[in-house]
This record gives sequence, C-alpha cells and structure tokens, in this order.
Amino acid sequence: MTYPELWHRLLPLYDEGEAKAIVRMVLDVGFGLSLADVYAGKVTQLSQDDTSKLHKMMDKLLQGVPVQYVLGCAHFAGRSFYVAKGVLIPRPETEELCAWMVQVCGEMARDGGAKTLLDVGTGSGCIAITMALDLPLWQVSAIDVSPVALTIAKHNAERLCAKVQFSEQNALDLPRHDAVWDVIVSNPPYIMQREAQQMEANVLENEPHLALFVPNEQPLLFYEHIARYAMHALKPGGHLFFEINPLFHQNMQKMLEEMGWQAIETRNDCFGKQRMMKATRA
Repeated sequence: MTYPELWHRLLPLYDEGEAKAIVRMVLDVGFGLSLADVYAGKVTQLSQDDTSKLHKMMDKLLQGVPVQYVLGCAHFAGRSFYVAKGVLIPRPETEELCAWMVQVCGEMARDGGAKTLLDVGTGSGCIAITMALDLPLWQVSAIDVSPVALTIAKHNAERLCAKVQFSEQNALDLPRHDAVWDVIVSNPPYIMQREAQQMEANVLENEPHLALFVPNEQPLLFYEHIARYAMHALKPGGHLFFEINPLFHQNMQKMLEEMGWQAIETRNDCFGKQRMMKATRA
C-alpha cells in the first residue's frame, strides 16, 4: 500500500492535513521511515511482517484510536513517553506549563538548599518526569488515584532515568502536611461533563474519563481541594501551579484570592487560551 493510499483511508475521520501527519508519524515512529523515504516509495518495500503490522495499525486508526495509543508513545518536552488508554495523551499546552515551572524553579534554586516538588494527578508522569530531568537537584514526588496510571508513570521514569517518588493517593482526600513542598503542580480533571458533546469522538472513546471530567455543578472541584491542601503543605513563599479550564479562569482567580493566595498570575497557551495559573503562599 502506498503513502497516498494510506492517508486517503483516514479521510472519513480526519481532514487531509491531519491524515497525512498521522500516517507520517506511524511510518516514522513505527517503521523508521523518514519523509524522504516515504516520498521515495519505500512504504511499498516493507517486509511482509512490517506490512502486516502496518495494516493492523491502520485498522486501529480507522476505529478512532488516537495515533499515540496505536504507537504506544507520545512526544513531550523533547522526550518520548509511553502512553496507553489508562492515561491522558500529553498535550503541548502542558509543555508550556512545564517550561514556565522550570524557569520559576530555577530562580528558586539560587538561594541553595534542597527543593521539593509535588505533582498531583501525574497520569503518564510527563510533568513530574520533565521536572525531575530538567531540575536534577530537586526532589520530585508524584501521586495519582489510578494504579494503572502509576504503573505507566513508573515505567516512563525508569525508561527516562528520572528520579521520581510515586504513590497512590486521591487528590480529593489529601492528608494534611505542613510546609513540606516548595512547589505543587496539578493538571487535574477540569472538563465539565456537558462539554463532552463538543469533544472529538476519538478522545471520548479512548482517553480515561476519570482524568478528564468533573461534574457540571462543581467545575473547580479538584482545584479547590488541591489549593486548600497547598495552603498548609507549601512552604511560605512556595508556588502553586495549575493547568486550568479557560472557561473558569476568573472563577479560579476569585477562589484563590478568597483563600488568601498571593501574586496570582494567569498565562495563555500557544492557542491564545488562558490555560496556566500560578499562585504564591504568603
């Protein structure tokens, strides 16, 4: 099967640009074929076993399975992370949150001493592992309620040689800690259930709803619990980072102000949406 024939098969699900990009990713990551190889027609020169493997991948793509799950990997912050249906696929917006954190944490480290960071709801471990690798002097911990997610996160940490302490913990039932962390970060579930009708079918049918959705009447459910925990668990002057739902950035700002958080700052993502927020404990 030729490259044009492959991407044409995906047109019922994706537009032409997406279809081409997905097939190129499959051929590159799955079979080591560069763009030059693809245009030179080397797709038709794959072995019988690889051709069979390619057909099976295409069948999964036609069923709406995201390409990252088909390949078992997603690129994030310059690294390749193993992903499966038990965790969300890392998004570019979250890369921007990590870049912001690395900048702030780098400034914090100038005063010396060991620094500590907690990632709440780690999923694939992409945030915690990125922080551990980009800030090697920091002590990074991560929690998640899902045993499946923790297994995947631990696997990623081992693959990437990142030192992260993982543990199973519900973000809605965090124990009280006093001044143990310098930074707490979370990309919690923040999509209201009523927003599901606007989402793509391949996301709804494949990515874990546990990590996506909150009740319509409680859009800030996780943020409130984590922020209250952080008011005690962060050291004075420590920072709380969130990835947020742009629809509720004003509600988030008000909630954090009423709790007593200081220097609240919101940043836009690469798509121009208010997606990241930082607050400081007095």
